[in-house]
Amino acid sequence: MELTSNEVTRRLGQKGYLDFEIPKGPDLVAEIKRLKKEKNAVLLAHYYQEAEIQELADYLGDSLYLAQAAEKVAAEMIVFAGVHFMAETAKIINPNKKVVLPDLNAGCSLADSCPPEDFKKFIDQYPGAQVVTYINCSAEIKALSSIVCTSSNAVRVIDSIPEGETIIFAPDKNLGRYLIKQTGRDMILWDGSCIVHEAFSFERIVSLAKEYPKAKFIAHPESESQVLEIADYIGSTSGLLNYVQQNSAQSFIVATEAGILHEMKKRCPQKTFIPAPVEDETCACSECAFMKLNTLEKLYLCMEHEKPEILLSQSLIEKAKQPIRRMLNLG
Repeated sequence: MELTSNEVTRRLGQKGYLDFEIPKGPDLVAEIKRLKKEKNAVLLAHYYQEAEIQELADYLGDSLYLAQAAEKVAAEMIVFAGVHFMAETAKIINPNKKVVLPDLNAGCSLADSCPPEDFKKFIDQYPGAQVVTYINCSAEIKALSSIVCTSSNAVRVIDSIPEGETIIFAPDKNLGRYLIKQTGRDMILWDGSCIVHEAFSFERIVSLAKEYPKAKFIAHPESESQVLEIADYIGSTSGLLNYVQQNSAQSFIVATEAGILHEMKKRCPQKTFIPAPVEDETCACSECAFMKLNTLEKLYLCMEHEKPEILLSQSLIEKAKQPIRRMLNLG
């Protein structure tokens, strides 16, 4: 029986980096740099990683950029500091490379909200529909798709589908609603969401905006509709970064995962960035617990022992590669 990627993850998760101990006293940053050369490895990292991991990355970016980078990697090993679906995507589009992830438990609440068996039953209700899936989903969901998109290119992907076609969009309902408004296309939405972007408090954001009246409020389209309605700018992770660089405002309230603030501060050191508040008043910002499972220690062990490795069947890779390829071909 062919295992799904999640089943492979669960079984491999019983072994791996937990079996090894970190030698006492090493300079982990220096060791990771050494291992990259020694292992002929390339480190891809998402903006939502801890700052110390971002600083070590050979390629740092959002989901679209990292997928494009993974496709072109010539090194023998891809080390992916992100979450599981991102590492899966790298393996799918560059299957001859070894792909490792510091912590196999680094999953995604949005991806988990769309189980493959349930999604297959859902799309079977709409024969002939174009199935557009956000890249934040499992390899099995990608394999059921017509085309994949990211928040950076989602409008372009939807616009590429001929008028009159039935469109199913999954798994993020918030991004789906935003795209319906942006494109004017009617779409059937899967009921999924990201706990990080749904954690923002509308009332607390309004209160914070009054405290900082000159600040621009910017938000990722995975946020809930009422939050997006009051945003000065809505955009992907890379879109948010470009906006704060180009806009003349000196302060910004940012509604996305707080890891992006590190890169914003690097690019615009003279500007002020305030994380949007969440419902839980004990938390200052919204962080992805899955993203933060990756640490310098786990990154070192992952590179030293070349595990945990992302393993997918050849048939799954072939099925999932086609909708990703269609996305990348759009540019």
